[in-house]
Amino acid sequence: MDANTTINRNTPSFDSKDAAVTDEQLLLAYRETGNRDLFAQLLKRYERELFSYLCRYLGNAEMAEDVFQSAFLQVHLKCEQFEEGRRFRPWLYTIATNQAIDSQRRQKRHNILSLDTAGRSSDDDEVCRLVNLLESGEDDPLTYAERTERCDNVRDTLNSLPESMTAVVQLVYYQGMKYREAAEVLDIPVGTVKSRLHAAIAKLTDVWNESQVELT
Repeated sequence: MDANTTINRNTPSFDSKDAAVTDEQLLLAYRETGNRDLFAQLLKRYERELFSYLCRYLGNAEMAEDVFQSAFLQVHLKCEQFEEGRRFRPWLYTIATNQAIDSQRRQKRHNILSLDTAGRSSDDDEVCRLVNLLESGEDDPLTYAERTERCDNVRDTLNSLPESMTAVVQLVYYQGMKYREAAEVLDIPVGTVKSRLHAAIAKLTDVWNESQVELT
């Protein structure tokens, strides 16, 4: 940075609330200025999307909320490492996924649940179901209820898949990432993303079809 360059640490050189302003511009401006409003705008853009992803990934709303906060803390701490020309969304998902994996490992090491925690866990499951319902666009509760058993079977199967497959399904199917973006997040070749997704979808489709036969 030129020694004669003056940085306004309070106001960015653009309207941060303008939808045309990219995530990358917001992050780089936050890094340059330290303006918390810029960071808040960035967080707001991903608040529902990233929480929904983490809720599905972890199956627990309380854990998802903790990991969401941890992920954005890491964004703050690591913003100096963000390279210009890089895309923010895959970078954020890489951080969030790693935080989720760490959280799962800690949970396995300390898997001693009190009755109170078990009660909250049930509530968390309902929160996750609500998130899925809201995002599905399904406005008919009866229709949703009729599909619940089949959805539960598919969800159980998804949860039983290897973590490597589950992560691909979450990123590509639920989050709508391109193969190359998911590959970047998971640090694997694009071909591996495609093969894992194909295998996972084939398995889930079989379970869905079997459930339909059983209910007819």
